[in-house]
Amino acid sequence: MSSREPGRQPKYQRIAAELRAAVEAGEYGPGERLPGENDLMAAHGVARMTARQALGVLQAEGIVEARKGAGVFVRDFRPVRRGVERLAGAGWGAGRSVWEADAAGRELVVDSVEVSDEEPSGVVAGVLGLAEGERVCVRRRRYTLDGKPVLLATSYLPARLVAGSPITGPDTGPGGVYARLAELGRGPVRFREEVRSRMPGGDEAERLVLPAGVPVMLVARTAYDADGGAVEVNEMVLDSSAYVLEYGFDA
Repeated sequence: MSSREPGRQPKYQRIAAELRAAVEAGEYGPGERLPGENDLMAAHGVARMTARQALGVLQAEGIVEARKGAGVFVRDFRPVRRGVERLAGAGWGAGRSVWEADAAGRELVVDSVEVSDEEPSGVVAGVLGLAEGERVCVRRRRYTLDGKPVLLATSYLPARLVAGSPITGPDTGPGGVYARLAELGRGPVRFREEVRSRMPGGDEAERLVLPAGVPVMLVARTAYDADGGAVEVNEMVLDSSAYVLEYGFDA
Protein backbone atom coordinates (compact mmCIF):
# COMPACT_ATOMS: atom_id res chain seq x y z
CA MET A 1 0.00 0.00 0.00
CA SER A 2 1.37 3.41 -0.91
CA SER A 3 1.37 6.06 1.80
CA ARG A 4 1.39 8.85 -0.79
CA GLU A 5 -0.82 9.75 -3.70
CA PRO A 6 0.43 11.85 -6.66
CA GLY A 7 0.17 15.58 -6.00
CA ARG A 8 -1.00 15.10 -2.42
CA GLN A 9 0.64 15.13 0.97
CA PRO A 10 1.63 11.76 2.47
CA LYS A 11 -1.23 9.77 3.97
CA TYR A 12 0.29 9.81 7.44
CA GLN A 13 0.24 13.62 7.42
CA ARG A 14 -3.41 13.68 6.35
CA ILE A 15 -4.32 11.21 9.09
CA ALA A 16 -2.36 13.28 11.63
CA ALA A 17 -4.19 16.43 10.45
CA GLU A 18 -7.57 14.73 10.93
CA LEU A 19 -6.64 13.57 14.42
CA ARG A 20 -5.26 17.00 15.32
CA ALA A 21 -8.49 18.65 14.17
CA ALA A 22 -10.51 16.16 16.20
CA VAL A 23 -8.51 16.99 19.32
CA GLU A 24 -8.89 20.73 18.73
CA ALA A 25 -12.64 20.27 18.23
CA GLY A 26 -12.91 18.47 21.56
CA GLU A 27 -13.77 15.06 20.11
CA TYR A 28 -10.88 13.71 22.14
CA GLY A 29 -10.46 15.53 25.44
CA PRO A 30 -7.45 15.73 27.76
CA GLY A 31 -6.47 12.27 28.98
CA GLU A 32 -8.61 10.44 26.40
CA ARG A 33 -7.21 7.68 24.22
CA LEU A 34 -6.84 8.16 20.46
CA PRO A 35 -7.53 5.41 17.95
CA GLY A 36 -4.65 2.94 17.94
CA GLU A 37 -2.58 1.69 15.01
CA ASN A 38 -5.00 -1.14 14.25
CA ASP A 39 -7.96 1.27 14.30
CA LEU A 40 -6.23 3.69 11.94
CA MET A 41 -5.18 0.88 9.59
CA ALA A 42 -8.78 -0.30 9.30
CA ALA A 43 -10.33 3.16 9.03
CA HIS A 44 -7.91 4.54 6.44
CA GLY A 45 -6.73 1.41 4.62
CA VAL A 46 -3.07 2.06 5.35
CA ALA A 47 -0.08 0.02 6.47
CA ARG A 48 0.94 -0.15 10.12
CA MET A 49 3.98 2.05 9.49
CA THR A 50 1.76 4.80 8.05
CA ALA A 51 -0.54 4.67 11.10
CA ARG A 52 2.49 4.73 13.39
CA GLN A 53 3.94 7.74 11.57
CA ALA A 54 0.65 9.63 11.93
CA LEU A 55 0.60 9.12 15.68
CA GLY A 56 4.31 9.98 15.81
CA VAL A 57 3.61 13.39 14.27
CA LEU A 58 1.20 14.25 17.09
CA GLN A 59 3.67 12.97 19.68
CA ALA A 60 6.42 15.18 18.24
CA GLU A 61 4.06 18.17 18.43
CA GLY A 62 3.40 17.41 22.10
CA ILE A 63 -0.34 16.98 21.53
CA VAL A 64 -0.38 13.36 22.65
CA GLU A 65 1.76 10.99 24.67
CA ALA A 66 2.28 7.25 24.37
CA ARG A 67 1.74 5.10 27.44
CA LYS A 68 3.47 1.75 27.24
CA GLY A 69 0.99 -1.05 26.80
CA ALA A 70 -2.00 1.30 26.94
CA GLY A 71 -1.99 3.40 23.76
CA VAL A 72 -1.71 7.05 22.77
CA PHE A 73 -3.52 9.68 24.86
CA VAL A 74 -4.23 13.41 24.55
CA ARG A 75 -1.90 15.29 26.90
CA ASP A 76 -3.72 16.70 29.89
CA PHE A 77 -2.07 20.14 30.10
CA ARG A 78 -3.06 23.66 29.03
CA PRO A 79 -0.14 25.49 27.31
CA VAL A 80 1.36 28.61 28.85
CA ARG A 81 1.27 31.86 26.87
CA ARG A 82 4.58 33.65 27.41
CA GLY A 83 4.72 37.30 26.28
CA VAL A 84 7.27 40.10 26.52
CA GLU A 85 5.12 42.02 29.02
CA ARG A 86 6.33 39.60 31.71
CA LEU A 87 9.67 41.45 31.80
CA ALA A 88 8.21 44.92 32.34
CA GLY A 89 9.83 46.79 35.21
CA ALA A 90 6.40 47.74 36.54
CA GLY A 91 5.98 44.11 37.53
CA TRP A 92 9.20 43.13 39.28
CA GLY A 93 9.60 46.74 40.42
CA ALA A 94 6.38 46.31 42.39
CA GLY A 95 7.62 43.10 43.96
CA ARG A 96 6.03 40.60 41.56
CA SER A 97 8.00 37.74 40.07
CA VAL A 98 8.45 37.80 36.29
CA TRP A 99 7.15 34.23 36.31
CA GLU A 100 3.75 35.28 37.69
CA ALA A 101 2.75 36.47 34.21
CA ASP A 102 3.31 32.93 32.93
CA ALA A 103 1.16 31.43 35.67
CA ALA A 104 -1.93 33.60 34.99
CA GLY A 105 -3.50 32.49 38.25
CA ARG A 106 -2.36 28.87 38.02
CA GLU A 107 -0.11 27.20 40.58
CA LEU A 108 3.51 27.99 39.68
CA VAL A 109 6.16 26.50 41.95
CA VAL A 110 9.95 26.61 41.94
CA ASP A 111 10.55 23.10 43.25
CA SER A 112 14.33 23.10 42.91
CA VAL A 113 16.87 25.88 43.51
CA GLU A 114 20.65 25.49 43.48
CA VAL A 115 22.99 28.46 43.95
CA SER A 116 26.74 28.21 43.48
CA ASP A 117 29.89 30.24 42.82
CA GLU A 118 31.57 29.04 39.63
CA GLU A 119 34.09 29.81 36.94
CA PRO A 120 32.15 30.99 33.86
CA SER A 121 32.37 29.56 30.37
CA GLY A 122 34.12 31.73 27.80
CA VAL A 123 30.79 32.68 26.21
CA VAL A 124 29.19 33.78 29.49
CA ALA A 125 32.32 35.66 30.57
CA GLY A 126 32.37 37.47 27.23
CA VAL A 127 28.72 38.51 27.38
CA LEU A 128 29.03 39.72 30.98
CA GLY A 129 32.31 41.52 30.23
CA LEU A 130 34.22 39.69 32.96
CA ALA A 131 37.97 39.94 33.38
CA GLU A 132 40.09 36.81 33.50
CA GLY A 133 39.68 35.03 36.84
CA GLU A 134 36.33 36.65 37.68
CA ARG A 135 33.61 34.26 38.80
CA VAL A 136 29.84 34.10 38.46
CA CYS A 137 26.95 33.42 40.78
CA VAL A 138 24.93 30.62 39.18
CA ARG A 139 21.26 30.06 39.99
CA ARG A 140 19.66 26.83 38.69
CA ARG A 141 15.89 26.41 39.06
CA ARG A 142 13.13 24.09 37.94
CA TYR A 143 9.61 25.46 37.56
CA THR A 144 6.43 23.39 37.72
CA LEU A 145 2.98 24.57 36.68
CA ASP A 146 -0.09 22.77 38.02
CA GLY A 147 2.33 20.11 39.25
CA LYS A 148 3.98 19.56 35.84
CA PRO A 149 7.66 20.47 35.23
CA VAL A 150 7.74 23.01 32.38
CA LEU A 151 10.99 24.97 32.57
CA LEU A 152 14.63 24.70 33.59
CA ALA A 153 16.41 28.04 34.09
CA THR A 154 20.08 28.78 34.76
CA SER A 155 21.11 32.38 35.50
CA TYR A 156 24.69 33.69 35.51
CA LEU A 157 25.48 36.97 37.28
CA PRO A 158 28.85 38.63 38.06
CA ALA A 159 29.85 37.35 41.52
CA ARG A 160 31.47 40.67 42.47
CA LEU A 161 28.22 42.51 41.69
CA VAL A 162 25.85 40.33 43.71
CA ALA A 163 28.16 39.35 46.59
CA GLY A 164 26.40 39.67 49.95
CA SER A 165 22.97 40.23 48.37
CA PRO A 166 19.91 37.91 48.56
CA ILE A 167 20.72 36.90 44.97
CA THR A 168 23.34 34.53 46.37
CA GLY A 169 20.70 32.69 48.44
CA PRO A 170 17.80 30.42 47.49
CA ASP A 171 15.11 33.08 48.12
CA THR A 172 15.79 36.40 46.39
CA GLY A 173 12.72 38.08 47.92
CA PRO A 174 9.85 40.09 46.35
CA GLY A 175 10.45 40.94 42.70
CA GLY A 176 13.22 38.38 42.39
CA VAL A 177 16.67 38.88 40.90
CA TYR A 178 15.77 41.98 38.90
CA ALA A 179 14.40 43.83 41.92
CA ARG A 180 17.58 43.04 43.84
CA LEU A 181 19.75 44.22 40.93
CA ALA A 182 17.78 47.48 40.95
CA GLU A 183 18.59 47.89 44.66
CA LEU A 184 22.26 47.46 43.76
CA GLY A 185 21.92 50.27 41.20
CA ARG A 186 22.11 47.89 38.21
CA GLY A 187 18.47 47.18 37.44
CA PRO A 188 17.81 45.92 33.90
CA VAL A 189 16.32 48.35 31.37
CA ARG A 190 16.69 46.25 28.22
CA PHE A 191 16.54 42.55 27.38
CA ARG A 192 17.68 40.49 24.42
CA GLU A 193 16.41 36.96 23.78
CA GLU A 194 17.47 34.28 21.32
CA VAL A 195 15.12 31.33 20.71
CA ARG A 196 15.89 28.01 19.06
CA SER A 197 14.82 24.39 19.41
CA ARG A 198 16.34 20.92 19.56
CA MET A 199 15.69 17.52 21.04
CA PRO A 200 16.35 17.35 24.80
CA GLY A 201 19.35 15.72 26.41
CA GLY A 202 18.74 12.76 28.69
CA ASP A 203 18.91 14.81 31.89
CA GLU A 204 16.63 17.51 30.44
CA ALA A 205 14.02 14.96 29.35
CA GLU A 206 14.12 13.35 32.79
CA ARG A 207 13.83 16.61 34.74
CA LEU A 208 11.02 17.92 32.52
CA VAL A 209 9.32 14.50 32.41
CA LEU A 210 9.05 14.68 28.62
CA PRO A 211 7.38 11.98 26.52
CA ALA A 212 9.58 10.48 23.81
CA GLY A 213 9.84 12.63 20.69
CA VAL A 214 8.96 15.99 22.28
CA PRO A 215 11.56 18.72 21.55
CA VAL A 216 12.53 21.59 23.83
CA MET A 217 12.78 25.32 23.18
CA LEU A 218 15.96 27.09 24.26
CA VAL A 219 15.61 30.73 25.27
CA ALA A 220 18.84 32.61 26.01
CA ARG A 221 18.14 36.00 27.61
CA THR A 222 20.62 38.75 28.43
CA ALA A 223 19.62 41.61 30.75
CA TYR A 224 21.32 45.01 30.32
CA ASP A 225 21.47 47.96 32.73
CA ALA A 226 21.11 51.65 31.88
CA ASP A 227 24.79 51.91 30.92
CA GLY A 228 24.47 49.04 28.45
CA GLY A 229 26.32 46.55 30.62
CA ALA A 230 25.12 42.95 30.78
CA VAL A 231 24.09 42.02 34.33
CA GLU A 232 22.57 38.58 33.77
CA VAL A 233 22.64 35.74 31.28
CA ASN A 234 19.69 33.37 31.68
CA GLU A 235 19.62 30.09 29.75
CA MET A 236 16.18 28.45 29.77
CA VAL A 237 15.03 25.04 28.56
CA LEU A 238 11.25 24.86 27.97
CA ASP A 239 8.95 21.95 27.25
CA SER A 240 7.96 23.01 23.73
CA SER A 241 4.49 21.51 24.06
CA ALA A 242 3.84 23.47 27.27
CA TYR A 243 4.56 26.98 25.92
CA VAL A 244 3.28 29.39 23.32
CA LEU A 245 5.77 32.24 22.80
CA GLU A 246 3.88 35.47 22.12
CA TYR A 247 5.55 38.67 20.88
CA GLY A 248 3.89 42.02 20.21
CA PHE A 249 5.68 45.07 18.84
CA ASP A 250 5.00 48.29 16.98
CA ALA A 251 5.46 48.51 13.21
